[in-house]
Amino acid sequence: MPDDPLSLTFAALADPTRRAILARLADGEATVNELAEPFDISLQAISKHLKVLERAGLISRGRDAQWRPCRLETAPLETVSEWVDRYRGRWSDRFDRLDQEIKSIQRRQEGHEHG
Repeated sequence: MPDDPLSLTFAALADPTRRAILARLADGEATVNELAEPFDISLQAISKHLKVLERAGLISRGRDAQWRPCRLETAPLETVSEWVDRYRGRWSDRFDRLDQEIKSIQRRQEGHEHG
């Protein structure tokens, strides 16, 4: 897997469990046990998901030995948003042109049916 930040972020976001973890962390810090609670998977599996999220920079973990809270880090999500925004205009223009072409074809077909 590529190690560039955008690829790591998209790969981390590709899994619904990791997206659910991020959604929970959007409400505030949580421990691994708190994050694991709603899922029917092992703590080890949750820890693996957290490592993927941490490697992508989407979460950070506190260093308190007794309570290592996880917190959401938004910078990678902002990078994804900027990347999408950069292309959104191009996609929108292409969809508009496609829509115009479809309407033109439909008008031509209607003209043949009524002619």
